[in-house]
Amino acid sequence: MGTADSSRAGGDQPAASPAAPPSGLLDFLSVAAVVLDANGQVVFWSPQAEELFGYTAAEALGRFAARLMVHEEHWDEVIKLFTEVMESGADWAGAFPIRHKDGSTRLVEFRNMRLLDDRGETYALGLAADQATVRRVERDVALTARLVSQSPIGLAILDTELRYVTVNPALERITGLPAAERVGRPAGEVLTFLDRGNVEARFRRVLETGEPVVDRHIVCRPPGDPDHEHAWSVSYYRLEDAAGRVLGMAYFVIDITERHRAAIDAAQARQRLALIAKVSASVGTTLDLETTAHELAEAVVPDLADMATVDVLHSLLYGRTVPDAGPTRFRVLAIGAARPTDAVRALGPPGGLATYGSDRLITQCVRSRKPVLVRHTTPGDLRRIARDSEAASLLAAAGVHSYLAVPLVARGEVLGAIALKRTHNPAPFDDDDVFLACEVASRAAVCIDNARGYQAQRHAALTLQRSLLPEPPSHLPGLRIACRYQPAGATSEVGGDWYDAIPLHAGKTALIVGDVMGSGINAAATMGQLRSATRAFAELDLAPAEALRHLDHLTESVQQTITTCVYCVYDPAQGQCHISLAGHLPPALLRPGRPAELLDLPTGVPLGVGGVPFETTTIAFRPGDQLTLYTDGLVETRSEPIDARLDTLLGALTEVRGSDLGEVCDRLLDIRRPPGGEDDVALLVARAQT
Repeated sequence: MGTADSSRAGGDQPAASPAAPPSGLLDFLSVAAVVLDANGQVVFWSPQAEELFGYTAAEALGRFAARLMVHEEHWDEVIKLFTEVMESGADWAGAFPIRHKDGSTRLVEFRNMRLLDDRGETYALGLAADQATVRRVERDVALTARLVSQSPIGLAILDTELRYVTVNPALERITGLPAAERVGRPAGEVLTFLDRGNVEARFRRVLETGEPVVDRHIVCRPPGDPDHEHAWSVSYYRLEDAAGRVLGMAYFVIDITERHRAAIDAAQARQRLALIAKVSASVGTTLDLETTAHELAEAVVPDLADMATVDVLHSLLYGRTVPDAGPTRFRVLAIGAARPTDAVRALGPPGGLATYGSDRLITQCVRSRKPVLVRHTTPGDLRRIARDSEAASLLAAAGVHSYLAVPLVARGEVLGAIALKRTHNPAPFDDDDVFLACEVASRAAVCIDNARGYQAQRHAALTLQRSLLPEPPSHLPGLRIACRYQPAGATSEVGGDWYDAIPLHAGKTALIVGDVMGSGINAAATMGQLRSATRAFAELDLAPAEALRHLDHLTESVQQTITTCVYCVYDPAQGQCHISLAGHLPPALLRPGRPAELLDLPTGVPLGVGGVPFETTTIAFRPGDQLTLYTDGLVETRSEPIDARLDTLLGALTEVRGSDLGEVCDRLLDIRRPPGGEDDVALLVARAQT
């Protein structure tokens, strides 16, 4: 009905499975349904149609739809469209002005199709929604797009035909291709600077299978800079709505050009010099910044220099830029010397600060990002090398006769410098030494930057982890709970541990604690996916074993899928708790007047193994009873048997019997060994009450 914005329908996605949660979009749009017989008379009129068109079912049934709903000047067009739908069976969709009962004209979005009953008679079904409501939904989507536009990561959204729908500013900057030249066009027409066939095939595969492609590296010459190669890390994901209907796909682009170029330079250097592999083998064995710097200083002494200092820009440690002029402050991370000498005092104690003016050689090295070589030092050179006159005298007394400073540069950012001095080695530094020092510095700088970046990444992962954990509900029927999440120690990565307490129907409560295998941002992100899925399954009021079965099936399409979980449903009306385990440690139960004990439950297998059924065990859980759920980071250590650690847990629970649940959690976290722990901990303590 109508011509404005019309389009042929086709390629509809399969309906959601019966088990899928319903979408609220249709209710929000208030979709009306009208059925006409072959003569165009109304034979069905839904309540939503009464609201949309103004006529009651009694007023509409039996009347010709065109005369009832359409202005006279549109009758011919409506009859033509009706005839085309009924004769060809082709669907029609579009926006059309209709006549409301009150005489007003309203734009309505339609989708019309032919129906056939078991007697061979044909009917026309029309689905309609108010266009203003539809447009309001579209505006809400546009607002979401604004949030996407602020991301520093390049993002593109494509429809099911692989046409561009959205391109954020970051992707425009990365590729140099404006969004106006993408939106509405097929990806194959836009990505001509890539291998078009392979890209389209990958996109199609993601759409068809739902399997994401993560962190794929691409080297290309983008339209914004066709004279130079750029490296990107790209990831592709299928987009689905809440009912599982495929909406299209998205891909993310991160510019890793600087890292890519640094890797190429390092690879070329390793091919030219076999020695670099030996020298650099001992650098970067840990992600500790000071340790990495000491490894570098020890690696170059005495083979390359008699004395070495590793100085990092003090401002860099606090996220500030290097000043272009004036004095520059360095933090002395490490000092290496081939033999004991008083000259070490001239280099400053490790961890100390040293300030060098613009005329000093190390400052020039850092600001120019180029090696500074003094083959044969003079007293004047030593004054430009040392931080003060006393230090210059110590260097002269030690016999420093040659000097080389090489910048530490990683991923396009200058971190500091390594300063090399020769005393007992009579040969001055030459060009080959410069080359070798640059190679060592290049590799070591990446290690130092990794150590520096590791702390930032760990902080980001921890922030993500904490943001995904819920706030415990303020009130749960018949239950009091306390929860804690404690990350591993500073030298360990954040994992994927989580807890949740979900109010259910009939006063029930679901209690969940889980642990995703792995660490870092990926584990935290996977945890967020599983936690969201768990909440969705909990809303269906499934038995614990059934909920775990659905989660196990879900993990087939999620990376990093091996996950342990304990899932409990507390029913205060029955005074019972239904519990299932998926490869998880058993909960600890504390009843009044009795010592704490571990529940004897079927352990099950972790989520992600697949094919093994889960079992649900029911226990009495009445006022005064206390249940403790936890992840293995609370009790597992490398130095003690797990049984001994579990006994320690039970002893601690018995010891704090009756205490405030927050104090119980804090006491349990105190039993971790070593202090701070080697793994994350998620902890939930629940106590039944009247």
